[in-house]
Order: sequence, then C-alpha cells, then structure tokens
Amino acid sequence: MAAKRLLVISNGHGEDSIGAAIVRRLPSTIAVSAYPTLGSGGSYDGVCAIVGPRAHLRSSGSRVARGTFAGDVRAGLLSTILPGIAFARRARRDYDEFLVVGDFVGVLGCWLSGIRNIVWVDVYKTGFGRGYGGIERRIIARTCRMVFVRHQSLADDLRRAGVDARAAGNVMMDTIPRTGVDLAPLRSHPLAVTLLPGSRAQTADNFALQVEALRRLPEALAPDVFLALAPGVDPQPLADAARLALKGDSMLGDTTVLIVRGALGDLVDASDVVLSQAGTATVQTLGLGKPVISFTRPNDRMSRHRDESALFGDARILVKEDPAELSMTLASLLSDAQGRTRRGAIGRERIGPPGAMDAIIAEVAR
Repeated sequence: MAAKRLLVISNGHGEDSIGAAIVRRLPSTIAVSAYPTLGSGGSYDGVCAIVGPRAHLRSSGSRVARGTFAGDVRAGLLSTILPGIAFARRARRDYDEFLVVGDFVGVLGCWLSGIRNIVWVDVYKTGFGRGYGGIERRIIARTCRMVFVRHQSLADDLRRAGVDARAAGNVMMDTIPRTGVDLAPLRSHPLAVTLLPGSRAQTADNFALQVEALRRLPEALAPDVFLALAPGVDPQPLADAARLALKGDSMLGDTTVLIVRGALGDLVDASDVVLSQAGTATVQTLGLGKPVISFTRPNDRMSRHRDESALFGDARILVKEDPAELSMTLASLLSDAQGRTRRGAIGRERIGPPGAMDAIIAEVAR
C-alpha cells in the first residue's frame, strides 16, 4: 500500500520549528514534504523534503512594528501571493493530507486554493486576547476538519461554529529544542542570563542593545551570558553590532557571550532571567517558568503588546528601547529571587502544559 502523502505548511521560523518537530514524530508510513511559506525553512533541513515557492519579506513576517504590512506591499508582497496559491492548487493533486502550523493566514491560503479537510495547529491565538472573527470562523469551518488551539475558550468558540476543535495542550511546550548539553563547565558566575534576540531583520540591533544592557550591570550581578541562536542566523553581524570578537562558539570583549544552537530548553533551565525579542521562543521560555524582559520600540503596534501582556501577565516585563532602563530592570530582577520565582510561576500557569503533540500525531496519522 502506498504511503500517505502529507504536506506541512508553516509560515515563520517558530512555526517551521514546530512543524519540523511534528514531522520527526510521524510514522514512516507517511511521506512528508514541508512548504515553509516564509523564509528559508531551515528547520526542515535534514528532516523532510522542502517544496514550494518561499517569500522573503522586508519584515520577515513580523507585525510588531506599525507599517510593516504596507512596507511589505511596497517591497513586492503581492507578487509572492499568486505563486504560492498556484503551488497550493497543484498540491491538491499531489498530497493526500494537509497540516497547517501557524496563524489564520495558512488556513486562508488553503481556502483560496481549494484545499479542504485540513488539520490546523493554531499557534497564534492565546485565548486571552482577541478571539476569532465571524469571517474567520466561516472560513475555518469550510476548510478544516480539525483545529488544535491553545485555550479551551477558543475551542468552545469554534465548536459553536460547527468546527471540530480541541485544546489538548500547548504544542509549543512539546517542541522545545534540547540537546542535553552540559553547561556546568561553562559556568563561572552564580547567575545566568540567556539572550533571545529573535530571527528577523532587527536581530543584530536587538542583540547589541541586550549586550549594552549587560555591560551596565553592577559587577556583583554580572551573570554568565548565553546566546540561543536560531537556525540560519549568522553570528558575525551580531558580534559586529555589539562590538564583540567572534571566536568559535564565543563572543569575546568586555562581555563574554557563549553561543549555543538547538538547545533553548537547556539554556532556559540553566538561566535565571531571559532577555527576549523572539516570538515562539518567548512563549516557550515563559512556559518553562522563567521570567522574560523584552523592550518595545516607538513604532511598535502597542495593541500587539497589549494582547500578549493579557496572556503573559507579570511573567514578562516590557521596557522601552533603552539600554539603561533594560539594565536597571534586569539588575532588579537578578537581585530578587522571590520575584523571579513568582513571575516564573505565572508564566508556567498562563502558557499551559505540553500534550498537544500526541493528539496532533494521532489525528494526522489516522
């Protein structure tokens, strides 16, 4: 009997990493290809075949800053839509099953392409911010056979619209990368901080500001510093932006930063505080029970931050894009063990437990 042909569609680095983690767990009786619609799709390298045209947007798909959508349109966003839809229409004949990992855009693309009966893992909506709109619910009902969501209120909302939806856990917590790396030989201070500068266009600038904040810490609070680098991100521009010298897996200067790839979970477990401008990795960090400090820029869409804060609560602290303010906030948190514990507990409760992975695998493999 021929293997079932599955196409995994994802739209962003975090979504790609979740999609790749799901693919690794699928039985060998399923022939899998991945269509990462945005960026290189490096998370799927060595995991499965990568197919389809990919968009490379000026914003890298981030909608945190105001005007990013208009900027992407001016830079050619619309020219990437038709090739994607054309590929998806051909894919209707080439694949037996479709799994979408990401936000509603992937479902909309399937609907426009005539793809139906998909399994959708919504990693975007949290249940603490805005729910699904009326048009979204109608398109979801016509396109999806099963939807996995992050909160029971979202599942209830979709069920009222006739959609089979489940809140089986937070798949982000099932897909945290780990290598089992022993960090003890790398430690020289009682405290540790992990940097998550993100994986988009402003990664180097984010990293430089985070390092500058570390430089301003009192010597008594100087921590070990780890950099969790996303796949495909070149560390050299980051080192240059932060005025550090890249040597092997370290950045050296007045601040030493140790680079570790593919081990987010290991780094977070070993850290006391995380400075993060990432998306999915921020959620995973909070779910592991560690407090996060992030900064906002003047052109950010504050509605996005408010929606996130409704979920994160006190587990994440937002400050302005200022190294002095970031450093003072970090120093305060490093000095407050009870505060770190309290904030970490909030994050763990708000993000929710793992468990969705097994349910997704069972649905796709049935």
